Amino acid sequence: MDWSSFLGEGETVRWEGRPAPRCFTFRNWRHSLFGLFLLIIAVYWQIVALELAMAYGLSFIAWIPLPVLLAALYLSLGHLLRSRLEWERVFYAITDRRVLALSGIRRQRVNALPLAQVTYFQLKYQAENLGTIRIHGDRSSKPLVLHCLEYPRRATDLLEETVTVKRDQ
Repeated sequence: MDWSSFLGEGETVRWEGRPAPRCFTFRNWRHSLFGLFLLIIAVYWQIVALELAMAYGLSFIAWIPLPVLLAALYLSLGHLLRSRLEWERVFYAITDRRVLALSGIRRQRVNALPLAQVTYFQLKYQAENLGTIRIHGDRSSKPLVLHCLEYPRRATDLLEETVTVKRDQ
């Protein structure tokens, strides 16, 4: 990844990475379980609505469950496809000044958190060498999340240096 267009003058990249594809795609697998349950109900409702529409000659009845059916399709399968497409454009970096996260399907968004604002971070392991880092800044900023990193300790070591130096000052 060429970070030069995102870096300030004199800023250097100390670490860069990207999420593991399978972990990133399936990180919200619980949504799929709920989506499958909702899909079963929505398909049943759609079948009943179609039969009622034909029996009473009221075509609008067949359209009533359609939004629920579409939502169930998205929750069961759509969000997985969206995550997989997004994975190709997700990159992370820690520079000597900021933590950067690029994401987005159509347009890439850059989320940045200055290292001077980092107060603490949390590392949640998904596997032995796979983890998600949630980096917290001051109270006014949202936490920056680096999903599904392989060997996340490489990134957390740099963040530990920053938090330790900041605490010692």
